[in-house]
Amino acid sequence: MSLTAPAQAHAATSLVDTLTAARAASTVLATTPTAGKDAALRAIALELRAGTAEIVTANHEDLVAGEDSGLSSGLIDRLRLDVDRVDALADAVEHVVGLTDPVGEHVRGSVLPNGLQLAQVRVPFGVVGAIYEARPNVTVDIAALALKSGNAVVLRGGSAAQRTNAVLVRRIQDAIASVGLPRELVQTIDPLGRAGATELMRARGLVDVLIPRGSASLIQTVVTESQVPVIETGAGVVHVFLDQSAPLERSVDIVLNSKVQRPSVCNALETLLVHERAAERLLPVLADRLRAAGVTLRGDDATRTIVPGVLRATEADWATESMDLDLSIRVVPDVDAAMAHIAQWSTHHTESIVTNDVDTAEHFLAGVDSAVVMVNASTRFTDGGEFGFGAEVGISTQKLHARGPMGLPELTSTKWLVRGQGHIRG
Repeated sequence: MSLTAPAQAHAATSLVDTLTAARAASTVLATTPTAGKDAALRAIALELRAGTAEIVTANHEDLVAGEDSGLSSGLIDRLRLDVDRVDALADAVEHVVGLTDPVGEHVRGSVLPNGLQLAQVRVPFGVVGAIYEARPNVTVDIAALALKSGNAVVLRGGSAAQRTNAVLVRRIQDAIASVGLPRELVQTIDPLGRAGATELMRARGLVDVLIPRGSASLIQTVVTESQVPVIETGAGVVHVFLDQSAPLERSVDIVLNSKVQRPSVCNALETLLVHERAAERLLPVLADRLRAAGVTLRGDDATRTIVPGVLRATEADWATESMDLDLSIRVVPDVDAAMAHIAQWSTHHTESIVTNDVDTAEHFLAGVDSAVVMVNASTRFTDGGEFGFGAEVGISTQKLHARGPMGLPELTSTKWLVRGQGHIRG
């Protein structure tokens, strides 16, 4: 149902109030020492653990509503929080405490011949907006990283997780306030619905940067419609290429882990490419193991000749992030053909090669244009936590400002500090 004009005006006014409060809170946090920020993070971890039962109950209500509304199995998995997942979120917040505070970090500097001293240092963005869907873990991850990097954050987590996010944000705000920092450092605009998301995208001057996380359609909407600068986090049409020298056992382990461990996430494998000289050796065993794990296989004609019963792959399959137990397979003549397929169909997230040939590995690393390119490793390692960044804001697939898993430094900009002694320019 569309909003009436008065309702739209109320939503916009409410958002302006929220963002104005966020801006004021961000100025307080910008000058808060690391110890104060770390105290807030420790308080958040304690509050999450203390509120586990309430969080899980609210999440159960969201899950029931999501299943009733036909939410996909992948989104249901991303939406779900249980006791272990809440504890893991608290652990991630505590891990951020131990990370180096980027604010004030000296990036570069010099002393000019005239004695003028220059220093480039990291500073917070100020107010960060986030638009995402069915991912309550993002609420905690972004809040923790924003606080440590000196930013206020305004969250639009979507209707699917609205009950869960409401509890999480309230608990986070209580924790922040308990150490004397403004509650407005973390806020949600979920009650404003889609109108709030639209206004957030138009709030240039009140919001410094906007980060979308979710489906390809959500990300594309934010990128094309936002008047606020956007850091694009991309969908994951992720590839693994098995070179002709790929060992069988290693190939099976990497492919299974990449696809099956958690198929609903953006670093899960979607397309398997196999060198034609290794296909008859590798594909029958791989197909048996993948099918045993519940994976539906789609392949090109060469794959279907080697492995009977594989469904026919279409061009749409090469472009699809299934977020489920579906895998597309293609047999290719060589590494260059694999790289050409990746160049055409990848979302430039993560690609991996399995090979025993060093030259082929280096050729793949140099030639594939994605945020993360791997050799002999599962694509599931593309993750801020696995990279040692603590929680992550997202995985950026763009080339400006940030690329790959985004941690604390990626939530900062820089400014130049110039120190003189009465210098004037001649």
